[in-house]
Parts: sequence; C-alpha cells; structure tokens
Amino acid sequence: MEHTRRDLLKIITAMTGGLMVPLSGQSQSAGQDQFQLINGNTVDLSEIINLFDFEKMAEGKMPKMAFEYVASGAADEFTVRWNRQALDAIKLNPNVLNDVSKLDTSVTLFGHKLPYPILVAPTAFHKIMHPEGELATARGASKAEAIYVVSSFTTTPLEEIKKVATEPFWFQLYVRDDKEFTKNLVQKAEELGCRALCITVDTPVGGARDRQARVNFKLPDGINAPYRIGESLSITWKEMEWLISFAKVPVLLKGILHPDDADKAIEIGASGIIVSNHSGRNLDTVPATIEVLPRIVERVNKRIPILMDGGIRRGTDVLKAIALGANAVLVGKPICFGLASGGAEGVTKTLEILRAEFEMAMALTGRATIASIDQSLIWK
Repeated sequence: MEHTRRDLLKIITAMTGGLMVPLSGQSQSAGQDQFQLINGNTVDLSEIINLFDFEKMAEGKMPKMAFEYVASGAADEFTVRWNRQALDAIKLNPNVLNDVSKLDTSVTLFGHKLPYPILVAPTAFHKIMHPEGELATARGASKAEAIYVVSSFTTTPLEEIKKVATEPFWFQLYVRDDKEFTKNLVQKAEELGCRALCITVDTPVGGARDRQARVNFKLPDGINAPYRIGESLSITWKEMEWLISFAKVPVLLKGILHPDDADKAIEIGASGIIVSNHSGRNLDTVPATIEVLPRIVERVNKRIPILMDGGIRRGTDVLKAIALGANAVLVGKPICFGLASGGAEGVTKTLEILRAEFEMAMALTGRATIASIDQSLIWK
C-alpha cells in the first residue's frame, strides 16, 4: 500500500499529539479515542504514544495472574531481555536524498497481498485479557488490515471468530496426542477459510515458567479453551510429514532456530518458517531471534518465506528484521497488552502505531519499497 510524504506527516503530527490519525488521512477528534468496553467502562487511549505505553496501561488493568501470564518468560528470562537488547543494539545505516514521497509497504505471502509486513502472532487465552477475548482481537486486527494467527488455545470457537473477521486468518496448532482430533481440527480451520497453518514445533514440554507458577496460573472459572483437548504430542519430523500430507493450505513451522532444521523443514514440504524462540517462554538462554535470523536466511536462500517474532516493539525493529532477510514479522505480547487496555480498538491502535513507525523508519532511511530494504541498511 502506498502512502505519500503528506500521509506520513499527518501520522507523525497525530502521534506526537498523543492521537492516532487513520492512515487514510481522515481527521479524528480526541473524543473518538475514548472507547466503550463491554463492561461499560470507558477507556481513554489518547495518551498512548508507543507500544511500551500499552504495556504500562495493561499492567494497571489486568488481574495479576493474567498479566504475569502474558509478560513473563522462562526461568531467569535472559532470552526475553535478549530479544529486546539485540534489536536495540543493531544500528541503522540510512541513505539521504532518495525519493520517499511515496512508500509501498506491501508484501505477498502465499498468494495473498498484505498492506504491510506485520501479522498478529498466535497467543492463548484472550478472555483472561478482555471479556470479548479473541472476538475483539479479530475485529481489531481486521480494522488494521492485518492477518490474525489464531491460537489453538483460543478461548473462542473458530466459527465465532470467522463471523467477525473481515481479513484472512491463519491458525496455529499444537499437535495433540489424538491424531484424529488434530486432523479434524485442521480440516475445520480450512473449511472456515483459514489461509495457512502455523505448527508450533519448539514445545515437546513446557518451559520453567517461574512467574506463572508463583501466581498459580490457571484459567478462571467460566473460561475454557475448546481445542485444548488431550496432551500435546512430542512431535517428530514424521508427524510433521503426516500433517503436511493432508493439509490443503500452506504449512509453516514455528520455532525454528537451527539452520539444519530449516533445511529439514523444506525437505518435508513446509511452505514457510517462523524464526521464533517462543518469546523466551520455553527454553531460557537461547539467542535472540534477530541474531538467529541471518543464519536461517542464508541456509534457506529464498526457497520459502521466512517470518520472525520475538521482541518487536518499534517500527525500526520491523525494518531491521526485513533488512536481515525476514519477509514479515509477527507481534504477540503487544497485541495482548493492547487488547487488555482497549479491546478491539487497543489492538487496532497497537498495529497502527507499529505500522506508522515502520513507514517513518523507511522514509528516514531512504527506502521507498520493501524490495529496497536489504543488509546495506545495517551499520557494520
């Protein structure tokens, strides 16, 4: 999608004033940044400037058990911190006097054109964050023109999500020990219009989630995850081949950190890879995903698309990931904090802020198209 320099100036002016102007350029009054939640309370998002602001607001609104579930990582949380620190440490190498009067941020994944390379990552149990749960997430993502990757630990049935989503959705899957259930769930998602499957491959067992244990995390009464049935199967490459054999949509493997695993994924027919360390929630002290990304990109050598998640909070983070070879990124925790802060509107604003910052970063580094973003943008 193309945006002119005038569009960017309007966005920048709006953000510095604490108010987000839609990307269409239409004006919005301060009163319209106050949103009515399902419980009748009004939330004012006009003071939200960046994604870190959403986290602060969410901490004040969420029950402690819910906030600890979203915000925490595994063990000593080194990887959680490294995800951010590694992104911050990368310096940009801008060019000047290039024509950035029109920006084209669009990308195409598996035949579908996205207006910008940011997707909503799969995260579980949205009803512990907001009463409308995944319905609010779907509405917010759709309004922001983003693909929502629905978690198999959704607290809302897929049929209900499908009714409110106006943008395509993908589905994330933990393969269960009941293979018939797993196959039926994949086919249900496909019948409902799911455009791609993301199979989580980095969780043969759960991680040492100390902060969750300290608050005795469990789903509150009245909230359940309809597809959380049986036990997660400790899957092997054999199970992956089985699943890919009957899937009718592209299958991405989520949780790849080793180049050899990237090669194997391609060999068995995976359509894409998501470089992910589970946001530091499983195995602590694995490296930041932005550090792993170049090794995976080199091995894959453009044979299949590569996406990345982990630590994305700024538009410059998105730019760095694209420069180092990612086709797109996913954001998870910021979406949860936006949802907790303002329901669907909080999700929309989270994505709009990140998108606007990405466009600013492109213009300020002299890049007008996604294709022009490459490793020359990284200071070495």
